[in-house]
Amino acid sequence: MEIIWMVGSSFWFQAIIKLILGFVLAGVIGLERSSWSKPAGFRTHALVGISSVLVMLCGEYMSRIYDIDPSRIPAQLLSGIGFIGAGTILRDGFNVKGLTTAAGLLAVTCIGLSIGAGFYLGGIVTTLIVYIILSYSYKISDKLDHFDVLELDIKVTEAIKEALVTIEEVLTKYQVEIKQMKRLKKQEDDEKGETIHIVGHYNKKGFKKNELIRNLSMLENIAEVLQEEN
Repeated sequence: MEIIWMVGSSFWFQAIIKLILGFVLAGVIGLERSSWSKPAGFRTHALVGISSVLVMLCGEYMSRIYDIDPSRIPAQLLSGIGFIGAGTILRDGFNVKGLTTAAGLLAVTCIGLSIGAGFYLGGIVTTLIVYIILSYSYKISDKLDHFDVLELDIKVTEAIKEALVTIEEVLTKYQVEIKQMKRLKKQEDDEKGETIHIVGHYNKKGFKKNELIRNLSMLENIAEVLQEEN
């Protein structure tokens, strides 16, 4: 019994348990991100989580050997994780994607540091909370957020000024608030006409997007109406 206690309380045995637990907890959050086809999935989160545990263990080990502050190395990790998080953030016009994934990587890092420090309860509870936030928060946000962004590329063949006025009237009819309207550069294969890029806000409730696009495409001098995915 004493031998089991000695092995269980040894630094090396606890280090293995912490690494495995950090991998599992971070992997759970990574699986949720993978299910949404996010840029950082299971492997990324699992690697960040287990690396965070290792860094914390490294700090503890060095404090035992060299008698230094064990928090110095983990503190540098929290500064450096921003570079990985920034790599998952993409800007697409008015939309910014990847912020939640970047925040998830930061959470996984903190979970790993908690497990590495031996604060098991904090790491496990935080994992559960983060998983719930990532999995179910959209249901709440969808009920609270009534507005969405509409981005359209409309190809006008001729009489552009008159067409813009007509387009604006149709969008106003469907209660789309225009935020931006600009002419895109002509492509080499475009002999005539221009493409107008429009960004607007609309109320999700009762909005008939397909009907709007169909009516726009039926306007005079409108060759094509494309919707950009948000």
